[in-house]
Amino acid sequence: MKMVIYGVYIVSKSGGLIYNYDHNIPKVETEKTFGYPLDIKLEYENKKVVVVFGQRDGINVSHVLLTVNGSPVTGRTTEDGRDVFEVIEQKENYPLSLKFGRPRATTNEKIVLASMFYPLFALASQLSPVPKSSGIETLTADTFKLSCFQTLTGVKFIVVTDPNMQGADIVLKRIYELYSDYALKNPFYSLEMPIRCELFDTSLHTLLELVEKSGTSNL
Repeated sequence: MKMVIYGVYIVSKSGGLIYNYDHNIPKVETEKTFGYPLDIKLEYENKKVVVVFGQRDGINVSHVLLTVNGSPVTGRTTEDGRDVFEVIEQKENYPLSLKFGRPRATTNEKIVLASMFYPLFALASQLSPVPKSSGIETLTADTFKLSCFQTLTGVKFIVVTDPNMQGADIVLKRIYELYSDYALKNPFYSLEMPIRCELFDTSLHTLLELVEKSGTSNL
């Protein structure tokens, strides 16, 4: 059984993201040579050049422009100081080799996602025809599975894994034990605040490596 863990999130009882860890995020990059005119529409959004229309050959909407003819792109500027949009609009610059990739979520974007999950979790509890529903425990898509464990105090532990992974509930409870041992027992940690504890970080990394290597049978 495939054991791939993409990331871990901990959400406070008030809905704030207090911890996140990217463990095994696959790099998705595609480089193609284009002729004039460029048949992919690009726009500058959130300080990135983003594909907004015309996805093809593994290049999808929301992918970010990474390089132009091998020159890394920062913001909307290539490494040699040229504006990306000026380069792609001039016919004499073609053929152009463009590399696109799926962007990693920024910390701010993860905070927004955590705050969105909080009301969804509550909504799931309210939709239940049976009283005292636990809320969302598993959310499955074609490319990933999200598993959630809520403690009695309302703190939510979330792991995002390969959709075929089994035993995520065991992993979540082990993460909760690490949280109890290294965060809650830390005299310098305040509840509801971001978790910054090196022992918790290293223990979590060791746990996830163990799960991916030998599964959950040894936990």
